[in-house]
Amino acid sequence: MKITVCIGSSCHIKGSRQVVEGLQSLIEKNGIGEKVTLGGTFCLGRCQEGVCVMVDDSFYSVSPETVDEFFNNEVLAKV
Repeated sequence: MKITVCIGSSCHIKGSRQVVEGLQSLIEKNGIGEKVTLGGTFCLGRCQEGVCVMVDDSFYSVSPETVDEFFNNEVLAKV
């Protein structure tokens, strides 16, 4: 599974750093680092919807407040 988080200007202002740090922590805590690749990119073209996150080919809007719920529902449940 590949998770890509936008770290462009708009998403950065909306908390992309906290989202990345939260995902890193959750991946490590759940021991799924061999099954999940976490990366960053500049602009996914949906700046109004940020923080923009892609899981493989699916788009999600995640905030620092929803990163745990997102991880449990869209990552942990599917690995």
